[in-house]
Amino acid sequence: MSTAIAFDWSPSDIGYITTTQPGLRTLIVGAGEAGRALARDLKHVDSFGLAPIGFLDDDESKQVVRRLPVLGTLHDLVAVATAQRIEVVVLAIPGLPWSTVHSMATAASRVGASVRHLPSFVSLLQRDVVGTDMHDLQAGSLIGRHEMHVVSPGVLATLQGRRVLVTGAGGSIGSELCRQVQGFEPSELLMLDHDESNLQRLLLELSGEAMLDTADIIVADVRDRERMNQIMRDRQPEIVFHAAALKHLPMLERFPCEGVKSNVKGTANVVQAALDHGVKRFVLISTDKAADPTSVLGATKQLAELVVKSSAGTSAIVSAVRFGNVLGSRGSLLSVLSEQLRNGEAVTVTHPDVTRYFMTIEEAVGLVLEAARMATGGETFVLDMGKPVRIVDLVTNFAHQMMLGDVNVRYTGLRPGEKLHEALFSEAELRVSTEHPRIYCTEQAEFPNGFDELLAGLYKAADHNAPKDVWQIMSRLLPNYSCSNGIPDLSIAAPYPDDY
Repeated sequence: MSTAIAFDWSPSDIGYITTTQPGLRTLIVGAGEAGRALARDLKHVDSFGLAPIGFLDDDESKQVVRRLPVLGTLHDLVAVATAQRIEVVVLAIPGLPWSTVHSMATAASRVGASVRHLPSFVSLLQRDVVGTDMHDLQAGSLIGRHEMHVVSPGVLATLQGRRVLVTGAGGSIGSELCRQVQGFEPSELLMLDHDESNLQRLLLELSGEAMLDTADIIVADVRDRERMNQIMRDRQPEIVFHAAALKHLPMLERFPCEGVKSNVKGTANVVQAALDHGVKRFVLISTDKAADPTSVLGATKQLAELVVKSSAGTSAIVSAVRFGNVLGSRGSLLSVLSEQLRNGEAVTVTHPDVTRYFMTIEEAVGLVLEAARMATGGETFVLDMGKPVRIVDLVTNFAHQMMLGDVNVRYTGLRPGEKLHEALFSEAELRVSTEHPRIYCTEQAEFPNGFDELLAGLYKAADHNAPKDVWQIMSRLLPNYSCSNGIPDLSIAAPYPDDY
């Protein structure tokens, strides 16, 4: 397949293509046998959630395929996706070189489109190509709404030519952030994580190599204040996305001191170092569990939001982003569900009526990038995620997509700190509209009296590994925190004396 062929028209010559088919506007890369079969299936089965608009192909003899136009070559991806408002790009060329896959995924991220792909050439030889062979599940039926891609062209102006640092870069959100940020041509992308295995996996995904000898990867722990200061001083990032955190709710209920050390003090270390060394924009990754928290995870994330918001009005534009549950992240519901189904086990659900807000990892990262662009200082951004989804319904839909039939569900009961239903905003927070119709924010909350002194006491209690004291002080810091451990005495003095 040659990449030197040029069509005698440009993507702008073709008008906007309308479609009556429901689903995300989809561009198919490759008008060969695999692409034609995919287009056939997508056009005949609405439940896939994808509406094909046209093809890209380097063969100039292909003009119309399965009644869909060939809109340009592979090199025209950005122009075509922009002109046609493409939301999903499906790669349907068996054996496409990794370098081409990487460059197309990078280009797609610049226009807010997600990339999906068909199986390898060997798989195509073994059976016919059908829509269900696509790498990603159709998220719409799982999250109860159409998947949204919120990245706007304005993000390019925010990121292009800037030095960008991502903490927790090897995690699910952090690694997707790195992939998408890379597509906006930063002058430098610094990827920080304390786990060298995560960094190796990320580097392999981004570059096809994992020599671990490049200057863009940094091994460091956000708990180390002096190390954070050193990195900010030496590398001079202009934008920081802070994704490093402990996130598993039951674990933090058992080890609250560790949650404080990473999620609160770690955030304070990073944001203070960023302010001290000229960072222009700082975005914290938070969670909907921070709204009227009932868990240590939610409480530590609300405190992290307050730590960041306390820096509003300084030299940096600071903001936070709250996510619901993210489909596809490591350790998330779908990964656990897949493992249970693969092993023939009963699927465990905490409660028959438990609901959660869900979003895809592409939506989550798109929201982070938009927050970096829209923030003026002190906001917490939240995506309008529609209605919450019953977990048991998601399990059923997932099994249906996997063609597994009925699933045996075993109910285990809500764990300490878990809510039956999550909220996106606390009862005391005001939902504020933004320039984006599906993104809201809440402005800076009032800080409790003695916030700084109480926070210092919290850090000291965590450093001394005193869980009861940590729970007590968090309850004083956050009047809306309903501690699952039922701490009876909240009269503890703060800060702790030096001889604690």
